[in-house]
Amino acid sequence: MSRKLCAVALAAGVGLLVAVVPLLAHHSEAAEFDATKPVKVSGVVKKVEWTNPHIWFYVEGKDEISGQAAVWGFSGAAPNGLRRRGITRETLKVGDKVNVQGIRAKDGSPNAASRGVTFADGRQVFTASAETPTPK
Repeated sequence: MSRKLCAVALAAGVGLLVAVVPLLAHHSEAAEFDATKPVKVSGVVKKVEWTNPHIWFYVEGKDEISGQAAVWGFSGAAPNGLRRRGITRETLKVGDKVNVQGIRAKDGSPNAASRGVTFADGRQVFTASAETPTPK
């Protein structure tokens, strides 16, 4: 093979690898969360990570269903999807008192896929990702 052909083949291989890696990083939420195990956590927002591919926010509180008290991690939709719904970085802030509904992680950890957040003043926002399974 000529050097030029080898260079083109190598560049194409690297390009394909770069395109595939992000696809492997994203996963099905149904694989991580159990739609048969709902959670309802009331507490205070401790941290918000507004990053791709999903936002994560952490609420120190107690699950009304299981009684487990912990700092719960909630996965939400992608930042752009939330912005299209009118939810911005300023919507959910550290210190907010919230009630969060979601579905629990399959591994039993205090993590969940959020379905929605209700604030102390009664405002509600739908934070779920489009692929989050519906609670049964």
